[in-house]
Amino acid sequence: MSERTHETIESGTPDPMPYMHPAMAKNYGKWVFHSHPKAGVLYHRAENGDQIWTVKAGTQRQMDHYTIRKLADIADQYADGHVRFTTRSNIEYMVTDEAKVEPLIKVLSDSGFPVGGTANSVSMIAHTQGWLHCDIPGTDASGAVKALMDDLYHEFTHCEMPNRVKLSTSCCEINCGGQADIAIIIQHTKPPKINHDLVANVCERPSVVARCPVAAIRPALVNGKPSLEVDEKKCICCGACFPPCPPMQINDPEHSKFAIWVGGKNSNARSRPTFHKLVASGLPNNAPRWPEVGAVVKKILAVYKADGRPWERMNDWIDRIGWPAFFEKTGLPFTKYHIDNWRGARNSLNASAHIRF
Repeated sequence: MSERTHETIESGTPDPMPYMHPAMAKNYGKWVFHSHPKAGVLYHRAENGDQIWTVKAGTQRQMDHYTIRKLADIADQYADGHVRFTTRSNIEYMVTDEAKVEPLIKVLSDSGFPVGGTANSVSMIAHTQGWLHCDIPGTDASGAVKALMDDLYHEFTHCEMPNRVKLSTSCCEINCGGQADIAIIIQHTKPPKINHDLVANVCERPSVVARCPVAAIRPALVNGKPSLEVDEKKCICCGACFPPCPPMQINDPEHSKFAIWVGGKNSNARSRPTFHKLVASGLPNNAPRWPEVGAVVKKILAVYKADGRPWERMNDWIDRIGWPAFFEKTGLPFTKYHIDNWRGARNSLNASAHIRF
């Protein structure tokens, strides 16, 4: 073995084996049975008889070191000292002794970390960085998640949905939150307002031009100074130009609104992956609790919970009942902007210097 094999690799996924629970590392690829004893708890048995229970709890995702220390202390005192975080910022504790499961659930619940998010429950919301880390947000995704999960606490801790429900929030239309059964996305509805006096001093104009996905930005000379201009007929108000050029201000307290999209999923189980579709828009960006957004999400979930058949994901349920019935059952208004199946993207993308078909 050469010395290069011991060098740290700075890219890609790290080797998980050194951090795995010993029972998981020992039986990797050798599990023969699994079950779901209760909400938030998974059970696995290996071919040699080894057993392991996984207890999943929700966290606030963006955590201070005091919270992380508390979670680590719980792992040391009530579990086997091993934890892992999921892509949706849940924390999972693994134990090989069934007697540890209930005490672990109790201490997590008493400490403010609800146990759940497995099987046919509402999972923890995947979300973007929001105001804390991102340079582009029109709202705070983290805050919207906190407000929504407070409202959906019961649905997280109980398995009462027809199938798993995945939610996401995104603080701009670039949608880092991704496809989800219900997605909450901020929408800018006006093109950016440009402060031409600052563009030349702050922005690298070629980078801003290249950042636009629909080639709506081009260099310009304004009042004798190098600046930029926007073709508002092409602009899709995505906000991608704002991070490399803050003078292109697109956030607006009145015209930046929330929209709700439904029926998206990444999995290939039972039905193919799907894009979500717009079903509600123009909801106020009403921080810090966003009650209007929460009301729409809870209404959609309540109708899906009552009307969906076992194992139907959100998109499968909608395909069965049809879009007219979806809007009728949920009471959401239908407009010409909903259920967009527009096919004109090829023409506008071909106007870009970067994409060719």
